[in-house]
Amino acid sequence: VCIHRVRSCSSIGFIKSKYVCVFDKAALKFSHQQRLFRTSAVSCGQIVQFKLSDIGEGIMEVTVKEWYIKEGDSVSQFDSICEVQSDKASVTITSRYDGIIRKLHYNLDDIAYVGKPLVDIEIDTSKGVAPEEDVVETPPMSHEEHTHQEIKGRKTLATPAVRRLAMENNIKLSEVVGTGKDNRILKEDILNYLAKQTGAILPLSPKAEIVPPLPKSLPAAPKDKAHKIPVPVSRPLVFSGKDKTEPVTGFQKAMVKTMSAALKIPHFGYCDEIDLTHLIQLREELKPVAQTRGIKLSFMPFFIKAASLGLLQYPVLNASLDESCQNVTYKASHNIGVAMDTEQGLIVPNVKNVQVCSVFEIAAELNRLQSLGSAGQLGTNDLTGGTFTLSNIGTIGGTYAKPVVLPPEVAIGALGKIQVLPRFNEKGEVFKAQIMNVSWSADHRIIDGATMARFSNLWKSYLENPASMLLDLK
Repeated sequence: VCIHRVRSCSSIGFIKSKYVCVFDKAALKFSHQQRLFRTSAVSCGQIVQFKLSDIGEGIMEVTVKEWYIKEGDSVSQFDSICEVQSDKASVTITSRYDGIIRKLHYNLDDIAYVGKPLVDIEIDTSKGVAPEEDVVETPPMSHEEHTHQEIKGRKTLATPAVRRLAMENNIKLSEVVGTGKDNRILKEDILNYLAKQTGAILPLSPKAEIVPPLPKSLPAAPKDKAHKIPVPVSRPLVFSGKDKTEPVTGFQKAMVKTMSAALKIPHFGYCDEIDLTHLIQLREELKPVAQTRGIKLSFMPFFIKAASLGLLQYPVLNASLDESCQNVTYKASHNIGVAMDTEQGLIVPNVKNVQVCSVFEIAAELNRLQSLGSAGQLGTNDLTGGTFTLSNIGTIGGTYAKPVVLPPEVAIGALGKIQVLPRFNEKGEVFKAQIMNVSWSADHRIIDGATMARFSNLWKSYLENPASMLLDLK
């Protein structure tokens, strides 16, 4: 028996007819469940299964950390749907469609899989938003979906043309700094971002892009910090008397994979000390200048730039070895990683293309990475592609370390704390020196001890005589 089904569309104002075959009168009793009849007007929509598209870097599963919507909510394109945590970064998934959320396929802390439905969205087909093939099943990954996965944060402002340009170049708008009104992203911002990723050098703009506007009030100069005694964090002690088992997830999972692979590398270590007396004086002179530009200047930009200058002379330290140990790839870009201790665990974002960056530009990028790292908002692009790493363990404490090489990199350095120690000058006189120790680790399959020592000596000379870096800066 064929029953004539009628659906009214209040928003469009016409009647849409369909024919649905049933086999007995009992079907009429459950017509509401089968969407055959409705007592009130509804939107004429179709259910689209919005799937979790490929996040990249071979990630196949993520943990759902937070839902920003619930069933029945209306969403628009680019509205945040949920935040997911991979073993590399936190990513906010945004909507591809305008419609109504009909089903959430996962609960909080559930494991979501790439290519599987994330939510069901009822869309208005009269607007021609979704293609017919998207109604039942969408491809595991589409280029457009990938561009809608943005890092958690404020909603980006950009014109459709700019969004199209970003989509065509596989750029996430949330990772681009907008220079337009209200931080709107312009076409020039996309081109500059693209050039930075590819290592191209763009001609300088007539306006000073590096120097941001002066802040309304300069930050107060920090007072002399007294020696701080570590204080244990006060936490309520709870003794349950039972063992607690938790799954290894997020950044811990990434550490397990990375360190398991790292232990297959034959390491060797090399340590030395650096007198930073002259560098400390130079930094004190430059700090006020950086502050007027809105940037906090630490020692790390100098360490990173000196390392990059050293890598130009010893490129084997900025290389990678394939799994079969048959080929060595010398990386053109110096993407120097900086290990950071966060609430989510150890993360190592990297500053891209240090070889073409000034010390100030490195400082600005470090400020950005540190603020995003503290908020747990670093993107996959920030955390991948590193070619060399520095770990500043001295900010927490300690003089020496034994860092582990992060594959596919072949070298890493750990920086100790800066100490005031007595030393002798050429005349045999005792003077007060600012001493920092460095501990290098390298892949002994392609790097020998002499090469590591020569690189360390060159790096050391740049830091002990920072004016000498001017001779090699480009």
